[in-house]
Amino acid sequence: MTSIPVGTGTAYADHSLLGRTGKYTPAELLLALHRRFGPVVSAGAGRNRFVYLLGAEANRFVFANSPLFRNREAYAGLIPVDGETSLPVSDGDDHRRRRRLVQPALHHRQIDGYLRIMAENADAVVGSWRTGQRVEVYQAFRAAIRRSTIQSLFGGRLAADAEFFGDQLQPLLDLVDRLPQTVAVLERLHLPPWRRAVAARNKVDARIYAEIARMRAGDADDGDHVLATLVHGRGDDGEGLTDLEVRDQAVSLIAAGYETTSAAMAWAVYAMLSTPGVWDRARDEVRDVLGDRPPAGTDLSRLTYLNGVVHETLRLYPPAVIGARMVTRDFEFADRRVPAGSLLIFSPYVTHRLPELWPEPTRFDPERWDPAAPGYRKPVAHEFLPFGGGQHRCVGSVLAVTELTVMLARLLAGASLRLPAQRVRARGFAAMRPRDGLLAEVC
Repeated sequence: MTSIPVGTGTAYADHSLLGRTGKYTPAELLLALHRRFGPVVSAGAGRNRFVYLLGAEANRFVFANSPLFRNREAYAGLIPVDGETSLPVSDGDDHRRRRRLVQPALHHRQIDGYLRIMAENADAVVGSWRTGQRVEVYQAFRAAIRRSTIQSLFGGRLAADAEFFGDQLQPLLDLVDRLPQTVAVLERLHLPPWRRAVAARNKVDARIYAEIARMRAGDADDGDHVLATLVHGRGDDGEGLTDLEVRDQAVSLIAAGYETTSAAMAWAVYAMLSTPGVWDRARDEVRDVLGDRPPAGTDLSRLTYLNGVVHETLRLYPPAVIGARMVTRDFEFADRRVPAGSLLIFSPYVTHRLPELWPEPTRFDPERWDPAAPGYRKPVAHEFLPFGGGQHRCVGSVLAVTELTVMLARLLAGASLRLPAQRVRARGFAAMRPRDGLLAEVC
């Protein structure tokens, strides 16, 4: 794994994610493959054939040619967590129908109503800290974001069980971090990690299905949240989601909502504290725009530099290092034939670190996102894709960006931090996160 030494007086943080030993992380290995072999790299054969399509033009091709691919086989590793009918593993008409029923609950106007919840959960964390205390930033905000996500999307009843969901979803999330072949062995031999995951899923399902039943029976105060929309929503044909479909969308939104957003939160704090001047400038902007109050919806667009921090974090530390598709028909790209049956891998991480797109790509520079800055260039969708792209772009992307911005604003307003000496190591493909957490000292 990568090692990034940081501490007081650090002049420059190595955002290349290369350790002192020079060993590649899996993410950096993909970048090295692209430098050496170009946009198409093949590996394996037969049922174990992988094809890496790397770079912005590769992304554009994948997103523009969805009939060539299927998601289900590519993301089968998510099924133990998200379920058989969740959006990440849905294709074709099923995907379109389910997405149309989920999207209205995640509209911008709806998300604006969640800002108070986000701010309150951030304030609860920051308010518990004391000067001189060492805090584990990643875990602290992981719990806060989990509660905030559940409360925002599913109401107070499920939010009261936020710790329960964290405990029970963890064995399932641990499976996602393993290679698919390893998970298959765990399942086939019914080994302890698989048994723990199954038991945990049964507990999660029982809690979600109980809440669905309350809503179906009219015994619950539905409120204005996503679970109510999923239960009562109807498509153009007048049909709604089944209980299984509601369960799968709910669990995938909970798991992805806090797992990826909390990782990005930790990387944002790390980047701000390890890059000279960034923390102070972001803090000053928050104070100038907001004073001591939490942000309202109209404030977010005024936080230009902080928005740059969020986008630069998502560029250097995208929630998913790779995306995948199963190839269903032969095609050609960059004069190379890609046969059906291949597992296609594309990489936001690689694209976000290409010098032809991003000058000094490993430098953390929030100003590159400021339209008023000299040399500003707005990236197009296939150049900046922290949440994927095309028909399968993450449905919760706006929620994630909003939550990051609000929680960072409250952190900057309420605390001063410094990084003690430590090694910050990256881990994970589903959500690239600090392997051993992130320590900070409250000043």
